[in-house]
Amino acid sequence: MIKIVSDKAPTVDIHSILTTDEIAAIHEFMNHYPQSRAASLDALKIVQKRNGWVNDAQVNAIANILDVPVTDIEGVATFFNRIYRSPVGRHVILICDSVACYLTGYEALSAELKRQLGINYGQTTTDGRFTLLPICCLGNCDKGPAVLIDEDTYGPVTPDEVAQLLELYP
Repeated sequence: MIKIVSDKAPTVDIHSILTTDEIAAIHEFMNHYPQSRAASLDALKIVQKRNGWVNDAQVNAIANILDVPVTDIEGVATFFNRIYRSPVGRHVILICDSVACYLTGYEALSAELKRQLGINYGQTTTDGRFTLLPICCLGNCDKGPAVLIDEDTYGPVTPDEVAQLLELYP
């Protein structure tokens, strides 16, 4: 026998999960689209802004507000690599591993970042300061190898510049 599992978000008290401002902002974005589902990415960004990541309860709350299946929100959250589904450091470092960056020094830059931070991809420093992640393209192919820290793009970055760059982010 096949068991059918509903992907409809369980009804939750959204006010115990999201702030009043987050709920209002999500409703505001919903007004910009003909279908509430189209506000999924905006809603995830709004919620992520508070803690730096989006947990399962928040995904369910967003699905309730938008009145869409929770799998729709989860699909958007896992598709976009700038929506984090687990805790990250105060600063997220994304290093471009595209072909252009690879050819211009990605390997040496990656090795130096890992050495100075003492972590590998997907990890956060013990002090919670940095999380290091690869990204397939930052759109700066002419400035490779490129790095994005929070919302700041740098490139080309050499291994010798890593320590100075990290000091900009306490």
